[in-house]
Amino acid sequence: MDKIKILGIVGSLREGSYNKSLMNSALELVPKGAILEVADISQIPIFNQDLENGLPEPVIKFKKQIKESDAILFATPEYNYSIPGPLKNAIDWASRPYPDNSWDDKPVAVMSASGGMIGGARAQYHLRQTFVFLNMHPLNKPEVIVTFANEKIDENGMLTDEHTKKKIKELLDALVVWTKRLKK
Repeated sequence: MDKIKILGIVGSLREGSYNKSLMNSALELVPKGAILEVADISQIPIFNQDLENGLPEPVIKFKKQIKESDAILFATPEYNYSIPGPLKNAIDWASRPYPDNSWDDKPVAVMSASGGMIGGARAQYHLRQTFVFLNMHPLNKPEVIVTFANEKIDENGMLTDEHTKKKIKELLDALVVWTKRLKK
């Protein structure tokens, strides 16, 4: 089997995002037999159903990246007990036009980080609800929920916490196994 291609998607557009730091760490921890490419959702316009039959170029590129991947890895913060608007927007665009759902049948894993004691858990669970409609196959364990991220990520955006690195590695390993299992 060829290398498993994982598409990473960060829910935050903020330059100093803890979740970008998690994804950057994931890039260094990808297991043998897999590659991780990170999508840029910052150029995707606000969803407008009037445009779905003439998709904007950033949406076309994003949908192509999803379709060419074997699995998806989200890293998302929690905004107002949910996922950030830019992430929801990107998800909506990639699911349209009906029936061209780019997410269909994709294995998916989620990780999150925040400076608080919840670590983005509610955003993860809300995101998982969308997987039902999108017909994605979420990896249930391990969960990577990084609490007090400000103590685990330095001022340069580098993840310094070895336990968190270990959990991200476990998540990536499990996603590769899950993806191979679902491809059979």
